[in-house]
Amino acid sequence: MPQREAGVAAGPGADVVDAMRHARHLAEQGQHELALAWMERAARLAPTDRGVLYALAAARLGAGDGTGAANAVETVMATGEFRAGLRLQVLAHCVARAWTQAARLLGRFFTCYGFDPALRIPAGLVCQRMTLRGWCALEPDGVLHWGGLPDGCAPDVILDGQVWTPRRHDGLCVTLPRYWRQAHDIVVQYDGIPLLGARPDRAELLHVTGAVMPDAQGMTGWAFMPAQPDQPPVLSVSDDAYGSRSPVLSRQWGAGGDDIAGPGAPVWGFGMAWADLAPQGMVHVALPDGRQLTGAPLPVCLPRARQVFPTMRRRVRIPAHMSPRAARCRVVIPVYANRVRTLACLNSVFDTLARRSDGTVTEIMVVDDATPEPALALALDDLAEAGRISLRRHDANLGYPAAVNTALSDADGMDVVLLNSDTLLAPGWLDEMLRVAYMRIDTGTVSPLSNDASILTWPEPEAPWPCDMETVHRIMAASLHANGGQDVEIPTAHGFCMLVRHDCLRQTGLFRPEFYGRGYGEENDFSMRARLAGWRHRVAAGVFVGHVGGVSFGAQRRALQQRNLWILNRLFPGYDALVQAHIAADPLAAARQRLSLLVWHRAARQMGGNGAVLLVTHAGTGGVARVVAHRVREWGKAGCSPLVLEPAADGFLLRDGRQASPCPALHFAWPAQGDALVALLRAVGLRLVEVHHHLGHGARVRDLCARLDVPYDRHVHDYAGICPRITLVGPAGRYCGEPDVAGCRACVDALGSLVDETDVDRLRSITACELAGARRVIVPSADVASRLARYVPDVPYEISALEHDSPGLSLHQFAAACADRPAIGLPPRNDRCRVVVAGGIGPDKGHGIMLAAARDAQARDLPLEFIVVGHTSDDAALLETGRVFITGRYEGEEAVSLLRGAAGDVGFVPSICPETWCFTLTQLWRAGLRCVAFDLGAVAARIRATGRGTCLPLGLPVHQLNTFLLSYARAGHPATASVHPLI
Repeated sequence: MPQREAGVAAGPGADVVDAMRHARHLAEQGQHELALAWMERAARLAPTDRGVLYALAAARLGAGDGTGAANAVETVMATGEFRAGLRLQVLAHCVARAWTQAARLLGRFFTCYGFDPALRIPAGLVCQRMTLRGWCALEPDGVLHWGGLPDGCAPDVILDGQVWTPRRHDGLCVTLPRYWRQAHDIVVQYDGIPLLGARPDRAELLHVTGAVMPDAQGMTGWAFMPAQPDQPPVLSVSDDAYGSRSPVLSRQWGAGGDDIAGPGAPVWGFGMAWADLAPQGMVHVALPDGRQLTGAPLPVCLPRARQVFPTMRRRVRIPAHMSPRAARCRVVIPVYANRVRTLACLNSVFDTLARRSDGTVTEIMVVDDATPEPALALALDDLAEAGRISLRRHDANLGYPAAVNTALSDADGMDVVLLNSDTLLAPGWLDEMLRVAYMRIDTGTVSPLSNDASILTWPEPEAPWPCDMETVHRIMAASLHANGGQDVEIPTAHGFCMLVRHDCLRQTGLFRPEFYGRGYGEENDFSMRARLAGWRHRVAAGVFVGHVGGVSFGAQRRALQQRNLWILNRLFPGYDALVQAHIAADPLAAARQRLSLLVWHRAARQMGGNGAVLLVTHAGTGGVARVVAHRVREWGKAGCSPLVLEPAADGFLLRDGRQASPCPALHFAWPAQGDALVALLRAVGLRLVEVHHHLGHGARVRDLCARLDVPYDRHVHDYAGICPRITLVGPAGRYCGEPDVAGCRACVDALGSLVDETDVDRLRSITACELAGARRVIVPSADVASRLARYVPDVPYEISALEHDSPGLSLHQFAAACADRPAIGLPPRNDRCRVVVAGGIGPDKGHGIMLAAARDAQARDLPLEFIVVGHTSDDAALLETGRVFITGRYEGEEAVSLLRGAAGDVGFVPSICPETWCFTLTQLWRAGLRCVAFDLGAVAARIRATGRGTCLPLGLPVHQLNTFLLSYARAGHPATASVHPLI
């Protein structure tokens, strides 16, 4: 593989930007296949970065992989379509000869984004392959382009039913009359047949998006025209003092419009200092049609700031007595779009409130904030006519705060529930929220738990999750049983479902749309004003409300959040500290835990009829995680419920191993919550514990097993029970030879311990007791059994291979039986012999051997190179040699297809420790590669048993290792190593 180009830092290293830069340089040199390999590496290093994935799509297209390019760019555009991405997708489908998909996407491009010179030839090919009459594309400036028509001919343009035929044109384009911008319907056709792209979408072609935000210095913002990204939009800034003027626009990267402009694409930014704006009133940032950018208008002068404190209590006015419960309750649902979700919400409200029997009159009021969906508006009209809702409608879209105020304006004396239109309700929710609201004299608002509601999210605030109506009913019933009548104080109500007591509403006042515009932060502002008046905000821990969440405002969401959070903190200094103090204290933890435990106990009735099995493991990945996942599947097939126990900072994390489990992961502090854990495990019918690893657990697992009083099996995956360094690798950087205790102590003194016990004698004594008490001790190979027997001799070790090596099959037969399609996107073959290595290569797995071999190959200019399908502990050092390529981390079974795609001559397992099994050896065999390894541990035993490779002495000089790899790779058949160990 080539060295880094001159003028660039030596070695692309593990850094994503360097890998992308290297790929770009190779593409400029015409080495598209090698450029693609580097971009695939970059994508493995940053698998969720949209910019990297978009560059990967371009690299795949450059290498001729149209299908792969289309798949990559489709992933990028899953979070938002953009012009360059759609263009690349069209080109990719053309390269893949997927003409139907190309025609569909090309029609959308021409309709919504207009003309692009890069698509003229692809459009002609699509029309030819799909036997279309021709194509057309209208630019935002009114220039109409076309192709596929007879020479000298032009299409007809129908504007609102009136035919306009150009009298003169330059052959392939013409400028439409100015009034096309006012046309509601545009059709382009030839001989009465519509062309591809025949209905240009005027609104999309002229659309401008953007946002404006305040900061300490002034006002900043960005704007962007998706159909014409290189053209600066026309904006006007106006205020009460200086009138209207145009801001200075400049290209800006990372200004907040990436979701619309595309990853890494610039937008047009602008800004104005507060000194250049009026000292009072509002600042308007508008487009020529009068529409304002998201976030505008901005208030220039805010009211006096009022400090809030986490410990604020009796400094403010407290109600003198409990206000009587209101006789009426109004459920307010502001509505804008999404008919299906809105009607699902309303139906859940109808179903739950119809069952109330306490005599309280409940009104359901819907505020239609000028929905653009006629079907939704008609459905609301029908419900209002049937008397099921009270309907109020805005003539223009004013935003959520204004919609709420429309409903609150005449709600004096009513308790009010503000409800998002994307919520789902289950029976009992309103009764319980009202119950909590009137339990304490100073409760102003009540909010419920939810699947997606920031600090109110169950089971974990950091992990929102989707839910359906069935789940909402199930969790609501459990919440009421587990936490009914329980409340917890929170710093602020959550507007997705927020009950406001009538006396709190009267004292606090309405929402303030003049500050918060279309939405975000308005309920927090209300909560802080109520707090300063003495009211408190609480969670009804017995209520669970489903919430779709995060669907409002689209790409402008982040800008609105940033804008309104800035205003909120200016109005109420200390707000952020108030919220952070709540998060740190987490007073809802106990309520969430009670709910989770009840969900587990109820699910226990539906678990496997053969009881449950607890699999104890560490929190890492690798071979142990793979075995545990396999055991989970096997126990599930046997009708048992597999539970997985991992370490937590102060105890355990318990999770249900079954897919689509209704049970959330549970955290148990040990020993404080030990009784609850033991009771739960007994409730689910635990009958066996499989201990796979103690790492991170310390003595907790042994204590737990003693308390459970059920048998346990001990699965051995490494040597952590006899070696504090786990791998039997000593200070010399290779297999230690297993010295006496004094030698082991010296090693631990020099290198430290990787397990919870530092004393070798005590570690081995504990291990002996554990193994002696186990029902079975399972090891993966005879080598492990014999090695452990030196330290714990009186234990019957049960050998159970982790995979079937099929020794009777030749390598060719074994690989054919495990055939995987080779992956693309790896470095193309050259005239060098290629050695392939798999997995995560750290010091114990042979990183030092790899580095020395690569440097020797470079120094002696050997025709030898290495491909690492996986990752290493130091990619940069290996890549700098110019003799190593590293793919980056892979997923599961993807390994074998990558190994096949590497097109290697020989596989290499460079481990310098006695492996207990080695899954990567199997993967190399499945890829059809004979393997070279050191004569050590289970790897050597497996190679000898199958004949699918050869073993070398550990400590072999690197120049002899490389010479042997070359000869063995070229021989194409097993060879005898005429080499000698280093003495």
